[in-house]
Amino acid sequence: MGVLGALTVLAVVVAWYSLRWVRMRRGGGVSVALRWRPDEARSSWHLGLGRYEGEQFVWFRVWSLRTGPDRVFERESMEIADRRDPSGTEAYAVPEGSIVLRCESATQEAIEIAMGPGALTGFLSWLESAPPGRRLPRAS
Repeated sequence: MGVLGALTVLAVVVAWYSLRWVRMRRGGGVSVALRWRPDEARSSWHLGLGRYEGEQFVWFRVWSLRTGPDRVFERESMEIADRRDPSGTEAYAVPEGSIVLRCESATQEAIEIAMGPGALTGFLSWLESAPPGRRLPRAS
């Protein structure tokens, strides 16, 4: 493959990511960073877009070729176990002004999700708007 072929492939990949990102943003959503298996030493942050779809919070990784969500979380099973500010170099890997929430679930692995103040307010409102009879998802 020559230089022209490599540039064509690069242009197609850039166009794919751009169209995917625009399509995700049009559907509504917030910029968030996600880290699964936060207790493992090699766990790292991944930037993406989160969106509320009824009883689910779906997350799309920025640099992914998937057309659907990369992670899906059920509101009914999510519970906030901890809330903290980013520490050390984490501040460079998450959206500016982020708060980090550790979310646990009986049905899914623990995650940490980092989002700015506006997105955090929306996320907490979504969690708390569950049907009556369900306990509040916040840690004290």
